Amino acid sequence: MEKYNFVTVFDLLIDYIKSGRIRLDKNRFPQRACYHDPCNYGRRAQRRFGRGFFEEPRWILDQCMNDWVDLHPNRMDQVCCGGGGGALTTGYNEERIFYGRRKMEQIKAAGAQMVVIPCHSCHGQLNNIKTEYAMEDLEVKYLWELVADCMVLS
Repeated sequence: MEKYNFVTVFDLLIDYIKSGRIRLDKNRFPQRACYHDPCNYGRRAQRRFGRGFFEEPRWILDQCMNDWVDLHPNRMDQVCCGGGGGALTTGYNEERIFYGRRKMEQIKAAGAQMVVIPCHSCHGQLNNIKTEYAMEDLEVKYLWELVADCMVLS
């Protein structure tokens, strides 16, 4: 990988923040947020490549917000949202919605008004099922979207 200088979005955001290339305002979002560990960036990456991305997104969140919490369980023990593996497009909507109930219970238990996610499938799934669990006001935000919304542009 080093030969081709590949970086993850986590690496890029951390580099931009640490180098001062971008500055963030931690006060833009006063509400409580939680972080969801996606299967692909976490457990699957750990098993396949020997390295999951667990601490990087949390460090980024620390730079963006004052009030965020981990879901329980988290990291390698995180609960899948039910949207992975192409489930959003399989047509098994009842099953997908039912499977997502554990994730929504985690978010409710955390008292979060926002869930931050780096995965497109998870983002789509949680946006899709939040009304099914009477959580219409839950804000579902990409990690890089949160960074962009917290950027100081002067």
